[in-house]
Amino acid sequence: MNVLITGASGGLGRAFAICCAQRGCNLLLTDIEENGLYAIQNGLKRQFDGNILIKRCDMTIDKDVRELMDYANQQNFKLDMLLNVAGIDYEGGFMQRDFLQISEILSVNVEATLRITHHALKLRRPEGRFYVVFVSSLASLYPIPLKATYAASKRFLLDFSLALGQELKSKNVFVLSLCPGGLCTTQDSLRGIEAQGFWGSMTTNRIEKVVHQTINRSLRGKRIYIPGMFNRALGLISRFVPAFIIAKLLYERWSKAQKQWLVLND
Repeated sequence: MNVLITGASGGLGRAFAICCAQRGCNLLLTDIEENGLYAIQNGLKRQFDGNILIKRCDMTIDKDVRELMDYANQQNFKLDMLLNVAGIDYEGGFMQRDFLQISEILSVNVEATLRITHHALKLRRPEGRFYVVFVSSLASLYPIPLKATYAASKRFLLDFSLALGQELKSKNVFVLSLCPGGLCTTQDSLRGIEAQGFWGSMTTNRIEKVVHQTINRSLRGKRIYIPGMFNRALGLISRFVPAFIIAKLLYERWSKAQKQWLVLND
């Protein structure tokens, strides 16, 4: 199986790369951070036999994405799976952030993700199944004050993945949206989880289990994966409690969490 992974230099992307390599997959890893790609390529080649290709790409630039696809074609790397991992967020409320940062969240999480998905679908094998995973978030299930742009961008990916999966089902394309809570991928993420206290610890997922189950569920044609029983229960609550009440409760939670986050990052 040939797998393209975006955001491969980050913690979650790296975990997906390791999981896929363990399964004997051939990988094409891409990220805006080139040094990280070389590091993970060297590490994987020492441990696994599969073909590990890397190519730097800024997915917000169409020229870069086209060059990535040209490179895959040159390597005769027809795709069986796309793991859309790349994404960003900036802490702070809407008016606390520069609008360029707000715009960047949308550019990376939404526009760039759709751009590479559109190109990758043209590079899939002409026969057999093709699998797409969008890394959404538990935040996609709620309107979240102080993380409004991020949560809305992830909600877009969730809704889009469900619609795209239905649209392309007859063409043997299967689309899954991963909606995890906290993931211990970087020092910043660890501080963010710590700042949330009880809620942070309860909604945090073990990254190795998340990536393993994500691949399994994608191959079984599942549409949504919310890791953790506690998170799934929160997802059910979101269906029955009015959105304005959820927004009010989450504002109180995130106000406290972001104050603590500022203390931890001081």
